[in-house]
Amino acid sequence: MKKVFITGAAGFIGSNVLEYLFKKHPDYEFTVLDALTYAGNLKNFPDEIKDSSRFKFIYGDITNAEVVDSIISDTDIVIHFAAETHVTRSIYDNKKFFETDVLGTQAIANAVYHHKKRVERFIHISTCEVYGAGMTKTMDESHLLNPHSPYAAAKAGADRLVYSYYVTYDIPAVIVRPFNIYGPRQHLEKAIPRFVTSVILDEPVTVHGDGKSERDYMHVSDVAAAIDLLMHAPISKVKGEVFNIGSGAGISILSIADKIVKYMKAPKSQISFVKDRPGQVSTFACNYSKIKKLLGWSPKKNFDEGLAETIEWYKNNKNIWEQQIWLRSVPITLPDGTVEKH
Repeated sequence: MKKVFITGAAGFIGSNVLEYLFKKHPDYEFTVLDALTYAGNLKNFPDEIKDSSRFKFIYGDITNAEVVDSIISDTDIVIHFAAETHVTRSIYDNKKFFETDVLGTQAIANAVYHHKKRVERFIHISTCEVYGAGMTKTMDESHLLNPHSPYAAAKAGADRLVYSYYVTYDIPAVIVRPFNIYGPRQHLEKAIPRFVTSVILDEPVTVHGDGKSERDYMHVSDVAAAIDLLMHAPISKVKGEVFNIGSGAGISILSIADKIVKYMKAPKSQISFVKDRPGQVSTFACNYSKIKKLLGWSPKKNFDEGLAETIEWYKNNKNIWEQQIWLRSVPITLPDGTVEKH
């Protein structure tokens, strides 16, 4: 039996990873700490988890060092998702990003250090955004960190903070840099759910710039499988290491919008274009050869198949996402001084 502590598990990725681990490891107990900000939702927890004696939910903030320390004192594995994550929102107002993503991570890392005789593993979820624009066709873990947005800068700070705790205090840290993730329960501020719900609501499907920017998308189920492997791999293979996870191939944002309107039988004219946001990165593609070689992980879900499943989830679960509609865009002041919603 293991005791697993997951921060931010009321959000999109965390809730999917929690569900995956809960089903796969019936002898594990799970404690979740979540501040239930706009991106967190208790409806993201299936009833079988909420009603289980193996699950405990604590409402709270990761910047509360006392609360974090008390939980980690009785924890075997820490998985740290909690963060402010939206690039566009960080351009509008970024103070909370640095408070949560950097200082919150410091509180987690401190507690892991204080209880490192108890904690077996600390898995920190970073992001591909720390790399900035790709200087090579695909980016491996040695790629320069060159964050382009306040969000990316905050996550880069957290990423290196965790690594510094490994070097300085020998904590059992593992850093994961996922590329773009999609799937059920994702907040409407992100591109794929925003496009899908725009079609459902018969609104314009707005694409930034010319839509040629490429991203590397993988299904959230593949993320969960990777984290499960990193939780259970021999510690000598993963301690102090950074692992990219992604599909290994880029796809343009316009191509995704085209696939969505075609699948949903909407007119292509529903796609419209807005100015690019500041700090936009043109290309992301993942080199995941390190985790493939060490642990045998590679993504399993085909993009078109996963996209179809995701679209169906949004069509069938309006009761979960409809309260997010007003949060799909935020006002951004562009370099020329004009204000647009993005």
